[in-house]
Amino acid sequence: MQMNAQEITELLEKQLKDLHFKPEKVGIGTIVSLGDGVAQVSGLEDVKMGEMVEFPGGIYGMAINLSHDTVGCILFDQGGTLKEGDTAKSTGRVMEVPVGPELTGRVVNALGQPIDGKGAINTKKFAPIEHKAEGVIHRKSVGVPLQTGIKAIDAMIPIGRGQRELIIGDRQLGKTAIAIDTIINQKGLGVQCFYVAIGQKQSTVAGIVKKLEEYGAMEYTTVVVGTSSDAAALNFIAPYAGCAMAEDVMYAGKDALIIYDDLTKHAWAYREVSLLLRRPPGREAYPGDVFYLHSRLLERASRLSDDIGGGSMTALPIIETQANDVSAYIPTNVISITDGQLFLESSMFYSGKRPAVNPGISVSRVGGSAQIPVMKKVAGNLRLSLAQFRELESFAQIGSDLDPQTKAAIHRGQRVVEVLKQPQYRPIPVAKQIVIIYAVNAGVLDSIELSQVADFESKLYNFLDAKYKDLQESLVTSKKLTPELEEQLKKVLAEFKDGFSK
Repeated sequence: MQMNAQEITELLEKQLKDLHFKPEKVGIGTIVSLGDGVAQVSGLEDVKMGEMVEFPGGIYGMAINLSHDTVGCILFDQGGTLKEGDTAKSTGRVMEVPVGPELTGRVVNALGQPIDGKGAINTKKFAPIEHKAEGVIHRKSVGVPLQTGIKAIDAMIPIGRGQRELIIGDRQLGKTAIAIDTIINQKGLGVQCFYVAIGQKQSTVAGIVKKLEEYGAMEYTTVVVGTSSDAAALNFIAPYAGCAMAEDVMYAGKDALIIYDDLTKHAWAYREVSLLLRRPPGREAYPGDVFYLHSRLLERASRLSDDIGGGSMTALPIIETQANDVSAYIPTNVISITDGQLFLESSMFYSGKRPAVNPGISVSRVGGSAQIPVMKKVAGNLRLSLAQFRELESFAQIGSDLDPQTKAAIHRGQRVVEVLKQPQYRPIPVAKQIVIIYAVNAGVLDSIELSQVADFESKLYNFLDAKYKDLQESLVTSKKLTPELEEQLKKVLAEFKDGFSK
């Protein structure tokens, strides 16, 4: 079939009429200097703070220094293929990461890209990594417990949903162990967990992921990784990326738990980036806004009021100290931002008292409002009796003749310390915690040999599971420790002790 000129003209006119060209304004700049994961770009006049900038070869960066004639960009790649004179293009998009339920059970990098070899993450929802924290009007007080499964914490330094509780101590004292145990304990409790590794070795992160898989915790956990081999820019944005993912859960009206492991390395990454960008150094060479670095991150953790969903995000930041020095720059900054701290002491750790949480220095500013009523009643004087024991113990080392009352207090204190010891990866449900703490406070363990306390505790839990599941439920749901409930507790403990002694 042949077409004449008139028909061809009409066809072309029709197609041209249907075409709609929309002009797109794109900022184009030039790299004027480059090095160590930082690029200085001139010509990007309309770029925004935190905006993604595209470089040749699929390399992306983020604008974080907006000066008079250049823009300082941090690169998410070491930028080995880039050179001075290359073009840079503004994207018009503020730095964002994928969010949503599709990320559950996955291991991703700081950009939200999967690194676990399980294929692509098919999520169409994205959120900016920086987000303004909700104001006081849209928050409500913390009153729902977040059970860690660790007796020493749930009894004496309780954590509530929406709280920010710092885990602080020297290296290799079990800070990460507390965080991982807390994640494992959330199984079946409806809390979505996020673990952010900052500047850690890949082998360390792989070991943590393996443990979470082993205990079935990856079913409700997302791991965000910034390793020691990654660019400093990725370690800098990793906690903000994890926070954006957890925030999505919070705004959906659910409960989220996020671990930042650790913010000391995060501050180091930010210091590195800032010095490369030639920002003026301050104390310990950190830039002047290092406090704001962590405050704008941790303030995003909260319990929302019911009018905007009532969700919560609980943050457990980790800080590593040097020689137990909590008065150093970064530790004091983060202590002042958080709602309490769990202080791990090296002398306790090396003497076998693990978890090595020092109840004298550790504090939760939420206190008893984050405990269930029965636990609050049972564990009320535990911290005081422990403090008295530690004082008497040191006094007993120099005194030879002790009165019976002091001997009894030391005898009881030794059993309290033994009960508070707990192996790693063995979180204990709150009902069982109540029973064993009540037992030690009521003197049930006074006649038990110190070497048999752990065996007594283990067999007691099996006994409760076999015969008294209804009692465990009553302890958790009861509004207070009623005389009837206490009487039942005494009978159960007497029955078990009778069988244990034979």
